[in-house]
Amino acid sequence: MPKLDPTTDEFRAAGHRLIDWIGDYFERIDDYPVLPHVQPGDVERRFDAAPVADGKPYDALLREFEEKIIPGVTHWNHPSFFAYFAITGSQAGVLGELLSAGLNLNGMVWKTSPSVTELETVTLRWLRDALGLPDNLFGIINDTASINSFLALAAAREAAGLDVRRRGLSGLPPLKIYCSEHAHSSIEKAAIALGLGIDGAVKIASDDRYRMRADLLEQAIARDRAAGAVPIAVAATVGTTSTGSIDPLPEIGPLAAREKLWLHVDASYAGPAGIVPELRWIWEGIEHADSITLNPHKWLFTPVDCSVLYTRNPHALRSAFALGEVPPYLTLTDTAEINYMDFGLQLGRRFRALKLWMILEHYGIERLRGVIRDHVAMAARLAEEIGKRDDLELLAPQMLSLVVFRKKGGDEETMAAFERLNATGELFVSNTRLRGRLGIRVAIGNGATEWRHVARILDLA
Repeated sequence: MPKLDPTTDEFRAAGHRLIDWIGDYFERIDDYPVLPHVQPGDVERRFDAAPVADGKPYDALLREFEEKIIPGVTHWNHPSFFAYFAITGSQAGVLGELLSAGLNLNGMVWKTSPSVTELETVTLRWLRDALGLPDNLFGIINDTASINSFLALAAAREAAGLDVRRRGLSGLPPLKIYCSEHAHSSIEKAAIALGLGIDGAVKIASDDRYRMRADLLEQAIARDRAAGAVPIAVAATVGTTSTGSIDPLPEIGPLAAREKLWLHVDASYAGPAGIVPELRWIWEGIEHADSITLNPHKWLFTPVDCSVLYTRNPHALRSAFALGEVPPYLTLTDTAEINYMDFGLQLGRRFRALKLWMILEHYGIERLRGVIRDHVAMAARLAEEIGKRDDLELLAPQMLSLVVFRKKGGDEETMAAFERLNATGELFVSNTRLRGRLGIRVAIGNGATEWRHVARILDLA
């Protein structure tokens, strides 16, 4: 039988062509519509019912990629992608991803590839220090903040001393975690997966700047304790999805400590801003946090997926997931301080640290700071220009690189403007609803975005 790949000749030729294609894509990305003009099922209908029996050459596959797949792509790497939060990539990140795919490593334990474990340790130490975070934090990379928040809250459940690891949840009173009404949906999903149920995620109302109210948090904890429930954690947000608001950690942190609750901080979006010294005010009170999650794939130009979880209590995280009796196939003669498989659900672990390391080293901290500064400055300029318009108004204070605005005429006119903006294909914005009012949400985060891309919003709104 022939080998799967008899030679590398076709691979080399196709690889050079693909790098050229990606290079052209980066250079000409402004020529693409941000949103595809397709209907549900259009892409699927372009493909045959079954794969070919005898294979196709790479050239044919690239033609099909361009003809069948690209027309249905939403271009998240576009400098006019302002919806959700950008997962902007970068050239260095793409090369890191390519090397990772070529090596095809699995870093489940130290022995399976020492460089996977140790580069992750080094890179996360560099990142922690560059962000201005406390130096007592242990870090681990996973795919998304949703998983990292789940892992952190699992550690919180373990730290509560309920012996759920051995006994399960049977016979325990209701467990409660607390979050802002503007917290990400992943907190509720974590409550579901951890057996607390949706009712176990208690939402706390926010103030006039959309920040969790610490006084109402304190009341909710007391109420639940009186009802026989067991509070275990508070999930605060540094950079909420709708408005970028930052929960008051200096108030929440001491309260959580006094109540002996784990404090998890979801800084998925805003966290990378800490790389800029003058933006480190976002970390005020962070010394109280037991765990922090942030996404380099959101605002640090790392191709998706790459989310970082830091904790000052790695013992609780390990206790939540490490096996009591390790199977023989995972028992090796070498010993290591860190086997990352012990700190989460996954056994198989991609070499995600490689692309993050390449980004930090290739661009350097100062260049990364400069791009993030520009994003914040463009958001401030957009907010200022909106304030000059008779027909537009801010719906929330501009926060970092996020601006939320509406038409003064009300929801109907705002929706019409929202649909008009996205219908052009020239940009992509998302919407939100704050206290019953519809808003258009602009999140600036792409490494190639210039003011001319942002200004188009003003022209079309």
